Amino acid sequence: MDLDSADLFSQSWTALRAAVAETPDEDFERPSGCAGWLVRDLVCHLVIDAQDVLITLVTPAAGEPTVDAVTYWNLVEPPTGDDPLDALIPRLAAAYGDPRLLKFHLDDVGSAAGRAAQLADPALRVSTQGEVLTVADYLGAYVLEWTLHHLDLTAHLPSAPQPPARTLAAARTGLERIAGAAFPAALRDQDALRIGTGRRKPTEAERTALGDLAARLPFVLG
Repeated sequence: MDLDSADLFSQSWTALRAAVAETPDEDFERPSGCAGWLVRDLVCHLVIDAQDVLITLVTPAAGEPTVDAVTYWNLVEPPTGDDPLDALIPRLAAAYGDPRLLKFHLDDVGSAAGRAAQLADPALRVSTQGEVLTVADYLGAYVLEWTLHHLDLTAHLPSAPQPPARTLAAARTGLERIAGAAFPAALRDQDALRIGTGRRKPTEAERTALGDLAARLPFVLG
């Protein structure tokens, strides 16, 4: 992804944090688009993601890049629920008690992650998960992460603000490059992302439009 990735990162992350801030406290107990997670669990996961961004942006690497914004992601088998971190998230989220504490923590750490992304040199090489990539590619990879989680946040909250059109389009392009396949043009970006990653099943009409691609779904990212 080009140097525009920092702007897309900022736009997607700012929109997601604003959507969380505007979510009524009582909606934190509603399901999210992540199977098995409530909205509060998803927001807790975003706090951890923001911490990961901060850590990565201050972990310079000297070697050549081993991945880019596309190959950063792997297509993996659907989760079984056995991952220790996945099991930790709901317990940690519940420990906050008051949703306002979760909102405050996300705003605090999330704002810092956003500032760090804006200040980072796009050409700098950083290390995460045993891989080396440029800051530009790292931020580009997170546009997909933030956009998918924004869709997760609003999955059962129809009145909540949706992701920006520009970042939806960028996330769709990213998923298509990861999967090596294009979704039908008639499919809206948010539908392509939700169906493509298994967040919802396609309707019969959508399955017909998907053609042979339907048999390859979902594309689970890890």
